[in-house]
Amino acid sequence: MTAQKVSKETAKRRTGDGRQPGDLNKEELLERMIRVDHAGEFGAVRIYEGQYAVLKNTDQAETIKHMMEQEVVHREKFEQLISERRVRPTILSPLWHVAGFALGAGTAMLGKEAAMACTEAVEEVIDEHYQQQIEMLGDDEKELKETIQKFRDEEIEHRDIAREKGASEAPGYELLTGAVKAGSKLAIWLSSRV
Repeated sequence: MTAQKVSKETAKRRTGDGRQPGDLNKEELLERMIRVDHAGEFGAVRIYEGQYAVLKNTDQAETIKHMMEQEVVHREKFEQLISERRVRPTILSPLWHVAGFALGAGTAMLGKEAAMACTEAVEEVIDEHYQQQIEMLGDDEKELKETIQKFRDEEIEHRDIAREKGASEAPGYELLTGAVKAGSKLAIWLSSRV
């Protein structure tokens, strides 16, 4: 192996390496990540608050409360990052405040299984979203990458809990989860930009 080849293989990968013309620079990429992740965690807390408001006197209450408490920790971390890195939060927060609660409460009113189908759908989208971010982050953003990986693991846990609690038994499961996934992807796209 030549010295040049060895140095390329052992060089640390940096956030933004491999950018193409027109791609976001590192600072823009990080701002979008933090903005959208903050918005997503804010929305997730509101979804669980809506579910809990409807299902607080059922056997699902403790499960929903556990997931909500983890989402609160995620939101607080991204609030900290928004402040530390001086990132502008999305201007859509008031919309996510109402829409998140409505989605959580609305699906819970359809039944425990529908609430879990909503959770499963949202968490599947977030799992994919966080994985994409992890792949974009380099060694120069090790702490942020580890934070996102930890949160992704917890989102996967939520998805798995929802499946165990009967998500697939929800009336109109395919239609419901398809709509929630489409809405989640749209919210991600909008929040990263607006």
